[in-house]
Parts: sequence; C-alpha cells; structure tokens
Amino acid sequence: MSGERASSKCSSNSRLPPEVNRILYVRNLPFSITSEELYAVFGKYGAVFQIRMGDKNKDTRGTAFVVYEDIYDAKAAVDHLSGFNIGGRYLVVLYYQPAKFQKRQEAEEKQQEIMELRKQIQQKKAALSKRSN
Repeated sequence: MSGERASSKCSSNSRLPPEVNRILYVRNLPFSITSEELYAVFGKYGAVFQIRMGDKNKDTRGTAFVVYEDIYDAKAAVDHLSGFNIGGRYLVVLYYQPAKFQKRQEAEEKQQEIMELRKQIQQKKAALSKRSN
C-alpha cells in the first residue's frame, strides 16, 4: 500500500506550487488542545516530524508549527484541515513562509519603536509645560 500511495502522490502532484513546504503554521487552535491531540489530528495525513505549540500565556497561544517528514503529506494536511472544526474553532492551516513572518516581526518592532518615541515626546512636552507654569 505504501508503494501505491507514494506513486499516486508523485503522479498526481508532480508540480507543486512554490509556497508548498513541509512546515505548516496553524492558527485558531483551542487554547486547551494538547500536543498529543495535535499529533493525532495531523498524523492522519502522514508522518509528523515535530509540533511546536505557542506559549500558553503569550500572544502565540492558539498557534502551532507542524513539521511533516514529507512535503506531500503536508499538502494533504493543508488541503483537508483548513477550516476543520476542533473544539468549536475553525483551523487556519497555512504553509510557513519565513519572509512573511520576518516582515511581520520587523513591522511590529518598528511599531514598538514608534510607540516608545511617542512616549518620550509626551514626557518632554509634559516637562516643558510644567516649567512654563
């Protein structure tokens, strides 16, 4: 059966889109889900190499990275699990794209820097208004 499965994968998906890779980014997970439950759900589509879940107390909770051993298994998981309901929440399953994550992180860092500068300006304005009174 595994020989059949491998040959059918290669013949039907000989050209994959460039964004397809072995690493999936999963959002909108129930906060109470365990890694064992994730292995059970994602393992139905192939051998899972690793699952990394977001922190329970930070803004990454409800997210996870799922790494498959085979790219075709990852594609099958995206095709079948995007929009899948787990614990009353609909999963968002995407291919991990490092460039997009880097851009988002840089934008968040710039936004934080702007907030700090605004805070400094507010403090200087307050100090100047106290001196003038």
